[in-house]
Amino acid sequence: MTTQTSSPINQTRQLLADPAMTESTPGSEFAQAAALGRGGDDVTVTFRAYLPTAFPLFAERPRYTVRQLMKMATIRDGNAYYVHEPRPERGRRELSGTTFDTTPESQFELKLGEAALTDIGVSLPVPAGLLEHPRLLASFIDYRLLVRFGTTENQVLLRGSDDGAVPGLLELPDLRRITTDRAPVDLLTQAAALVEETGGSCDGIVAHTAVYWQAVESGLLGRLAEAGVRISRTRMIPKNQVLLGDFRAATTFLDPGVAELRLRRGAAPDGGDLLEATSRMGLAVHLPQHFVLLEQEGAG
Repeated sequence: MTTQTSSPINQTRQLLADPAMTESTPGSEFAQAAALGRGGDDVTVTFRAYLPTAFPLFAERPRYTVRQLMKMATIRDGNAYYVHEPRPERGRRELSGTTFDTTPESQFELKLGEAALTDIGVSLPVPAGLLEHPRLLASFIDYRLLVRFGTTENQVLLRGSDDGAVPGLLELPDLRRITTDRAPVDLLTQAAALVEETGGSCDGIVAHTAVYWQAVESGLLGRLAEAGVRISRTRMIPKNQVLLGDFRAATTFLDPGVAELRLRRGAAPDGGDLLEATSRMGLAVHLPQHFVLLEQEGAG
């Protein structure tokens, strides 16, 4: 069933048959809504899903985003409570002994934290004439708009959201650091072992694309995969830094299932139309000390 209403600001909103995207794609849903709307009106389509997960090429190639290293939770729309385990400010242990009482995690405190949600997204100008070709419009959204959304998502998870709701993993206050004069790829296994000194398992690495392909060339990537470690490669982290951690134990990506695709007429810088994609999300960081940042001095 399709419903169509017009607001006082001359905007068309569409609620289509598959807002959870169980059988269709964001692009196909939006293209149908745009075809049903009145020419010249804005169009908004809402979804009960997190839009970046719908990027079609995820099903065809094993390239992980930062989010895919984490566990995900579907939540109600609103701030979410979670258990946070900070290290004590004084007398904390950096390395483990051979009994539980001498491990760092034996000192961890237990606190109730609250994670705020925020809307993140991306926009692209619409090429002139594209709206006259619904199938091409759908492909443009699914393959071009959503891939840019994924890049934005990586940036937010690593550096934090502009409103401060999402903490950046590279800037966590309890993040452990290794500074070296060697290339980061040469010390990945040592840094992975340090991750596990706080009781976690190193299950993920975030590295620049250049570092990732160095690991491919050396054969290290295959050995890490055998150990159950996944690497997310992204340009949103500097070449001289590598983030290692127990991503699934330390973090939870929060998804309330609130998203929109919007066509805004005349909103592009050149006066053309603008396509916008937004999704609501949050991040709970349970164990920031389960992350290690490996950084090469004097390199950028």
